[in-house]
Amino acid sequence: MRIRYPFAGAFVFILILAAYIGLLPHSASPSIPTTLQPNDKFLHLVTFFVLSLVFYWILDTTRRRCLQLTLVVCTLALGIGSEIIQGLLPNDRAFDPFDLVANLIGSLGAVGLCSWYHRRMLERRRKARFGALGDEHELEHHDDVELGMGLNGSDRGLGPQESGVLTLEQEVDNWDENAVDSWDADEGADEYAATRREDSKSSAAPATGEGVDGKKRSD
Repeated sequence: MRIRYPFAGAFVFILILAAYIGLLPHSASPSIPTTLQPNDKFLHLVTFFVLSLVFYWILDTTRRRCLQLTLVVCTLALGIGSEIIQGLLPNDRAFDPFDLVANLIGSLGAVGLCSWYHRRMLERRRKARFGALGDEHELEHHDDVELGMGLNGSDRGLGPQESGVLTLEQEVDNWDENAVDSWDADEGADEYAATRREDSKSSAAPATGEGVDGKKRSD
């Protein structure tokens, strides 16, 4: 989790300025004419919109965590807590529920906007990442000579023997009924080997008998 220091500095500056203006003792005779004074509710809305907007981007973390932290810090703690503190301080300012509503509307509007943009940014980043991987995958297959692929992704005319893949129709077309099957050749080889073993046994039996007879004669 990384801290974006420009956003952190801007948030601290705006927070100090808003606290200075909002918590000052109320003057009965303001220096600014009433006609030139902006709407108090509009100032609350804009102030908390900017505060929530800047605070959302302070931490470089997940979208859910940014959303939760902004709601807790800006919407609840600052939006509601500032009005409660303003009513408790002896600064000739009273608790105004309409100011509280303006704070919540401004903060929630900024949170919704930032959350929507953050999700869109993550989706675009994800699409760009997988798009780059897909392009690399296509280039590898386009330039792969061992797979028989040309630069335009077409085969170079490799036959079934080169590719090593035969369909059932190709197997039937290439089958020769007069050709000796491999299993027939194996059976013939087994029969030939068995015949050779029997011949060797039969030739060894007389030789053994002659040896016994010769021994008896010598005795």
